[in-house]
Amino acid sequence: MIELRDVHKSFGSAHVLRGVSLDIPMGACTALIGPSGTGKSVLLKHLVGLHRPDRGSVRCFGVDMGRASEATLLQTRKRFGMLFQDGALFQSLSVGENVAFPLRHHHGDLAETEIRQRVARALEQVELAPASAERSVTDLSGGERKRVGLARAIVHRPEVLLFDEPNSGLDPVTSDAIDKLILRLKGELGMTFVIISHDILGVMRTADQVGMLHDGGLIAYGPTPAFIQDESPLVRAFLSRSLRRDPDGHFLLPSPPEL
Repeated sequence: MIELRDVHKSFGSAHVLRGVSLDIPMGACTALIGPSGTGKSVLLKHLVGLHRPDRGSVRCFGVDMGRASEATLLQTRKRFGMLFQDGALFQSLSVGENVAFPLRHHHGDLAETEIRQRVARALEQVELAPASAERSVTDLSGGERKRVGLARAIVHRPEVLLFDEPNSGLDPVTSDAIDKLILRLKGELGMTFVIISHDILGVMRTADQVGMLHDGGLIAYGPTPAFIQDESPLVRAFLSRSLRRDPDGHFLLPSPPEL
């Protein structure tokens, strides 16, 4: 579904991506981890054509995102949903109006009754009451903002869902609840999930495969159980912050959250 081949990207003198090649399979949850400034967010923006590679190619649904016309990019982006790090909610709109925004913007032929039904369903899917559609976003907690942002991301039924630091700024209890929500939606929606995150524990509990970016390059990538046994010193140092080890020094996968 998504293929990156030898992707390079620079901004001025900063060479952010250095020859990244990556296949993201359909229907699975893929996570990319790594220290700040290693190119995770830049890579995510390449998937929807917000950045075009200086060299190499990014293909999504068979579309070359680096060479496609703006009209083609617009149509392809409709197949994506995105949960932004801070929720990126419109402060002047209610919860329901925020969730309905993609439907009104991209599906102008929908009847108002259909829009309200889809909004209510999306709110229920992220474990918010449909009545919360009337709330002001300024009254929401951090966890509620994430849920509303997620409802907006799924309301138009995309094929690929992108997560930019879904646990950022959340306390451990709320972060655990978001992990549970991601895991449940992964099973219910059948979408392809792509997550970039600093939260090692959350990634290991939810992702089917994990890659690590360092200094603009992909230094390890594979199924989660294999990834945590990678012998790269950089990978091991990064994982040691969050994962426990067995008596032989092997990292242990955390148990998935109970749904």
